[in-house]
Amino acid sequence: MALDPKLAYEFGGFLLDPGQRLLLHQGKPVSLTPKAFELLVFLLEKGGQLLTKDELMRKLWPDSFVEEANLTVNVSALRKALGDSHDGQQFIETVPKHGYRFTAAVTEVRKEDQPAKRSKIAVLQPVGGSPDAVSAVPLEKRAARMPVSSRSRLLGIIFLVLGIVLAGVGYSTYRHRSARKQPMAVRRRLAILPFQNLRHDPDSDFLGYSLADAVITKLGYVQALHVRPSYAIAKYRTGTIEIPKVAAELNVDNLLMGNFIRDGDDLRITCQLVEATSQNILWKGAFDLKYDKLLTVHDNVAQEIIKGMELNLSPSEAEKLKPDQPINPIAYEYFLRGVDLYSRDVFPVAVKMLEKSAEIEPNYALTWAYLGRSYNASASFEFGGREHYTKAQSAFEKALALEPAQIDTRIYLANFFTDTGHAEEAVPLLREALKTNPNSAEVHWELGYAYRFAGMLQQSLAECQHARELDPLVKLNNSALNTYLYLGQYDKFLQSLPVMDETAFTLFYRGFAEYHKKNWQTAQRDFDHAFELDPSLLQAQVGKALSNAIANQPAKGLQILHEAENKIKERGVGDSEAIYKIAEAYAVLGDRASATRVLGYSIEHGFFAYPYFISDPLLAALHDEPEFSRLMKMAERRHQAFQKAFF
Repeated sequence: MALDPKLAYEFGGFLLDPGQRLLLHQGKPVSLTPKAFELLVFLLEKGGQLLTKDELMRKLWPDSFVEEANLTVNVSALRKALGDSHDGQQFIETVPKHGYRFTAAVTEVRKEDQPAKRSKIAVLQPVGGSPDAVSAVPLEKRAARMPVSSRSRLLGIIFLVLGIVLAGVGYSTYRHRSARKQPMAVRRRLAILPFQNLRHDPDSDFLGYSLADAVITKLGYVQALHVRPSYAIAKYRTGTIEIPKVAAELNVDNLLMGNFIRDGDDLRITCQLVEATSQNILWKGAFDLKYDKLLTVHDNVAQEIIKGMELNLSPSEAEKLKPDQPINPIAYEYFLRGVDLYSRDVFPVAVKMLEKSAEIEPNYALTWAYLGRSYNASASFEFGGREHYTKAQSAFEKALALEPAQIDTRIYLANFFTDTGHAEEAVPLLREALKTNPNSAEVHWELGYAYRFAGMLQQSLAECQHARELDPLVKLNNSALNTYLYLGQYDKFLQSLPVMDETAFTLFYRGFAEYHKKNWQTAQRDFDHAFELDPSLLQAQVGKALSNAIANQPAKGLQILHEAENKIKERGVGDSEAIYKIAEAYAVLGDRASATRVLGYSIEHGFFAYPYFISDPLLAALHDEPEFSRLMKMAERRHQAFQKAFF
């Protein structure tokens, strides 16, 4: 039964006037989006009945194709306005896998019985109420006939209403292109989630992550945006997206969500850009295209995000955001598959896909950038060795030659240079990238990483802290802010680690900080747990050796370290900072000859943090060794040369 526009409806302290499209709570107007208001009316009309999601979507969007997420957003917004719990107990009950029902008792109220409320409703009439609700005499003339006190009260109500109306402009379900532009805050935080495959076709699943990655890469030039990097959104490939929860986890203001259906050569992609706090839709759209036009998707979505968030681009940003040049569609599919495989740590197959893409289309810069990244990962984690390091550098150089200003390529190559002992070559790449986007958290982090290898500890700390200010999640789960350790700030180091993360990498570093604080039992527990989780991880092996030292079992610890050292030498590759930790463990276990040998290897391969070396408490046993003095002079010379070159 439709609600009578001549009546008001009362429930739980709220008064709904459907004729005036007004909701009051204890006499005060409650702001609702148009769709949320329609949803509330429909729920009241069917009070106590189960309404399926399909039924609600047909009612709210009778002439449009929309995704279920639109309904979820509006239900959540309505619950928030009503002060309902997330699961909806007081007013709106969720019936899992079916729909919703309105559960509160509703009482009909005659408007004439509510004189105070009727005056407010009359003033609100211009927003969309009945013309019969107010006198035909213009409001300003009626006000002029009133006593001063009455006029003041009326003007107060008018200004209250104007405030509500103007506030409501910002709460539209989504902005039409003809809507008046409202200024947006600069440097908005955005996460682009993997697109959902509605057909659940395994052969097309790669599109979900790789298309999101393409949009993220495209928006990397926009200084007004902090776009969460691809590695931060990978875990949202599957599962239900709860907007407030995901936004809080990623620390963002806005989410872009989408899905796709592939049917042979036909592809339909739908997207919506949601403001996380209000859960209002800033933009939504659908793209119907042939599969061979995949390259146009990230260009179109990026442009719609810019419009939806009302961002002003500089001329250089606008130039960089122009559509990419067309490439062979088969090559582009191989590229997207390679990107997806890299994100899943399937590095050898990612290499093959990207090599095939580069063979077909040798002039697409991002293919070479990802190929270099995959070679680098294969060398480091899949025993690819020196050959893949050489191929990685060559691929990165081709990528930069094709597109010199590409930020992601500069980040990947800089990380490669630092890891392979050439921090001096990483710094110019990153400083140049900051000219393109000074607000890139990843660039600042990589710069801090290079500074740390060179022993510029205060500068390293400043860059990494700035990176975390820009994006608190940057490199949170796969890198540690070791500079805190090197400066002896152990509590701050522990605070910088992800709290809920129980991976071997994080557990090792927790144990390492506790070890420095001489909390031996806590350190041993964390070291042992890390080794149980991933005995192949170099850091976990070092931790286990230190655990053996705590347990007074030096022979077992030394055996682990010798095996790790031999594997590194056989492969000819390795992170020189991580290798340094082998030297520290050797020193703790009393093998000073092995400690100085591995320390020399670490310095020669690019870790020359001289100020840390001379203060490192774990190397104290080496200070009387002649070889240690020689190694310190070597590290100091390179550290000073770096300092002179860049500071």
